[in-house]
Amino acid sequence: MEKIGFLSENKAKLKREKFQKEVNGKKTDLFVLRNKIGAEICVTNFGAIVPAIMMPDKEGKFANVVLGHDSIENVINSPEPFLGSTIGRYGNRIAKGKFQLDGKEYSLAINNGPNSLHGGPQGFHRAVWEAEQTDEKTLVLKHTSPDGDEGFPGELKVTMTYRLTDDNEFVIEYEAVTDKTTIVNLTNHAFFNLAGIANPTPTVCNNIVTINADFFTPMDNVSIPTGEIMKVEGTPMDFRTPHTVGERIDEKYEQLVFGAGYDHCYVLNKREAGELTFAAKCIEPISGRNMEVYTTEPGVQLYTGNWLGGFEGAHGATFPARSAICFEAQHFPDTPNKGHFPSCVLKPRETYRQTTVYKFGIEQD
Repeated sequence: MEKIGFLSENKAKLKREKFQKEVNGKKTDLFVLRNKIGAEICVTNFGAIVPAIMMPDKEGKFANVVLGHDSIENVINSPEPFLGSTIGRYGNRIAKGKFQLDGKEYSLAINNGPNSLHGGPQGFHRAVWEAEQTDEKTLVLKHTSPDGDEGFPGELKVTMTYRLTDDNEFVIEYEAVTDKTTIVNLTNHAFFNLAGIANPTPTVCNNIVTINADFFTPMDNVSIPTGEIMKVEGTPMDFRTPHTVGERIDEKYEQLVFGAGYDHCYVLNKREAGELTFAAKCIEPISGRNMEVYTTEPGVQLYTGNWLGGFEGAHGATFPARSAICFEAQHFPDTPNKGHFPSCVLKPRETYRQTTVYKFGIEQD
């Protein structure tokens, strides 16, 4: 592994030895992807977590544009357990942790009020993934989730590839196969701040956001979709044209009250299911950094870090409420209990596939 340059300095100043530990009999480590312009993505195989993405601003200055920690101990004990992690088997919420599949009811771990969230407390974000860095810009991660893991049926084998292109794209490719009919909804839970993390990390309320969605899935007071597919038109949920995050986030609109801000799944505009299309764009006007999101998934969850409590992250950075924005590409929440939502069922001899791209750039005046 050392041949690929693990021991070289990285711009995030993360130390490999601080990410090396044995967890449940498996070794954790730190991996650094680097492209020709010097952008970097740091990854630990614990939870397939991304603690740092180093991208330049309009003046060429690099900063870490994701919230993260600087040691495996802090990652494991983070007040925000999903920070920068891979989420599985099921991203987002399942009502009361129950669903039926082939006539049988399954019960999942409850870890978010009355609901199951992000695969349960011991989901993929707590797994130590097998990792192989195949070249300077590519990391292949694998995880086998056993039958009954957190209540989900079937043994699920997941292969995920993280790539950093020379166009400053963070490309995530997922594949999964099962030996028994199951449900799968994988996503990445990076908490972005395009200004760069700091003490304190600035709010994302000045971020200018566009989302390619005419509809969203409204939710109840415990964040479970009502089942309706609602037009964004005429509501503060409408990002079809650019708006700052802070412009309407505190309006007394029921959906924003329920989420303490934005925490909603948008129904992406697509001509064909499964095509890789533009989902969203985010601009941080002071640094000039921007990020475009492309995905094959039918939805993207917009979350504005409403529940971040100001805890400490890497190198003394602090993360107060609304100091991050998430674009979690996924199927809709509670899909197993909503028959009219795009299916998340995976059967034996089928292959789950997803591609999501986070492309970083500089906004041109």
